[in-house]
Amino acid sequence: MPGPLLVVDAPSLMYRAFHALPSSITNNALLGCANQVIWAHDRYKPRAVVLCFGAEAAVYRKELYPPYHAARPEMPEDLARQWLDARAFFESFDWVVLDHDTLEADDLLGSLAREEVAAGGSVVLFTGDRDMFQCVGEKVAVLYPGGKDGPTIIDEAGVRERYGIPPSQVPDFIALRGDPSDGLPGAKGIGEKGARELLRVHGSLETAIENAAGERPRVAAALRDQAEELRAFKEIATLVHVPVDLPPDTRTAWARAGDAAEQRDMNRLAERLRNMAAAQ
Repeated sequence: MPGPLLVVDAPSLMYRAFHALPSSITNNALLGCANQVIWAHDRYKPRAVVLCFGAEAAVYRKELYPPYHAARPEMPEDLARQWLDARAFFESFDWVVLDHDTLEADDLLGSLAREEVAAGGSVVLFTGDRDMFQCVGEKVAVLYPGGKDGPTIIDEAGVRERYGIPPSQVPDFIALRGDPSDGLPGAKGIGEKGARELLRVHGSLETAIENAAGERPRVAAALRDQAEELRAFKEIATLVHVPVDLPPDTRTAWARAGDAAEQRDMNRLAERLRNMAAAQ
């Protein structure tokens, strides 16, 4: 039986690696991202690997709410250089690289997950973006980086444990609670606990807005006065489906990837990859 499709949020892992590894390490973002994907490959034996890139901020999301992603700093010059080399490097592994001009990598991840499940497969989404918890289901899990013992697999029970809601309510939850990393303020004075309770009682943002009059005055005021803004926040948080082609089952080209790593002065990685090729 084939393994899951491993779909990687490349911007998320590259940013994390760039800031976690010393700048003295040449190509630190590419190196760190590759090591993380190899780690996941070793544990989940995927049928294929796809790395997704996209716009920094989807055009329609900026139109809905101009401050969306506005506070994020410009990409450092050395990371920008590595970004331009990412496709060539990751394709040397025989990993698929997808990009989108106007939508974000998240949208590609979610679309691949939907298509793979529809085709009868399962998916591991490797991302540090908790917005992706909305994709979690019986056949889809999120591999979340940064745990004490390495990345943590988040299933439906894991989403409920972290947020107290099912995956389907994640966009509603983000709209109400807000998301500082994306520049979304959420509903005034409600916060995480209040967002969770509203969804427990009402089941959705829209139903909470419709029944605002029955809430405490402060909560009712936020739902009433920010109704259109909160609807926009939910639309921003909800992934857009993109037509995508699923990759065929593909074995990773460890030897060729070793050559690509050596060309980029990743000598220890190159040796490791060649050893992996020899062990096949």
